Amino acid sequence: MAYGIPEARQIRRMAEAALAWVSAHRDGFRLDEDALAERGDVNLTWKPLGELAQVCVCVRRHTDPADPLHVTASDLLAFAWQQTGHGALFLELQRLEPFATYPLEVYAAFASAGLRHAGYESATATVARTRSWQVTEQQPNRRLSVLNSERRSGIPEHADLPEAMRRTWLAGLPEPWTFEGAAGYTLTHVVYHLTDWGRTPEAVPPPVADYLRHWLPPWLDTCLEDEQWDLSCELLAVASSLPGSPERALFQDAWARLAAAQDDSGAVPEVGAGHGGRTGAHDFVDCYHSTLMTVFAAVLTINRLREDGVDGADRAAARSGQGRAR
Repeated sequence: MAYGIPEARQIRRMAEAALAWVSAHRDGFRLDEDALAERGDVNLTWKPLGELAQVCVCVRRHTDPADPLHVTASDLLAFAWQQTGHGALFLELQRLEPFATYPLEVYAAFASAGLRHAGYESATATVARTRSWQVTEQQPNRRLSVLNSERRSGIPEHADLPEAMRRTWLAGLPEPWTFEGAAGYTLTHVVYHLTDWGRTPEAVPPPVADYLRHWLPPWLDTCLEDEQWDLSCELLAVASSLPGSPERALFQDAWARLAAAQDDSGAVPEVGAGHGGRTGAHDFVDCYHSTLMTVFAAVLTINRLREDGVDGADRAAARSGQGRAR
């Protein structure tokens, strides 16, 4: 899949290596007995599986069915769905924790790919109509996640998404020097939920899009300088989720630096210890998310570079009087 854009080919190779590592380490995403345990750690069970599913959905969305990336992502998505008992475990989770939102947030990724469980959706729709669900106190970015998950799962949204957006840190266009790690992860997920994980860039309000175009480059540079590879990938995904053409120079520099952090195995550490060519084994917990985010950011970046390249060619052809008939 060459687009005539040199940096896109390099990013493509990084995505292939990262997704190959994920596929080879799929056992790390398996659900064990803690998945339904009363005191089980969701961050070590459902969260990784949901993140795997979401990234696979994005890869499938932006690649052709015959593309090896698409084939691998489809295989991993089927594996993840099988881990949920083809949706049956979501219904059990809903019974155990009827007002928890994380099951729906994980389920929504599968639902967006057409993998659905009617019993779970019916039970959750009933709970979502209660006053308790609608007035649950949540961080604004988490409220956006729940609203987008309801939308993706076919459940009526319990609140107004634009109003929820206005309550976020990002919507306030905060002083750029207040950016730090927690704020960075918050703003990236606000954009993901607004755009349905990069699918609808036009959903980002113009003032917010302008603000991010101005401040993403220095923020990203700071994260790369500090070897915050995971957050750097998330910011690159945001850059590819904004309306308008991306800044090519930003992509070229950032992806070159990320390439130096990726090991021969395809893994990318969350922070530090980045050295291309190193083949030492990584601890799964310390690199699975950043490696997934490498894949996610890569497919979004390649898609935007491809769109920008095609649009640029069309504009040049139009200026020379050779534009294609529409």
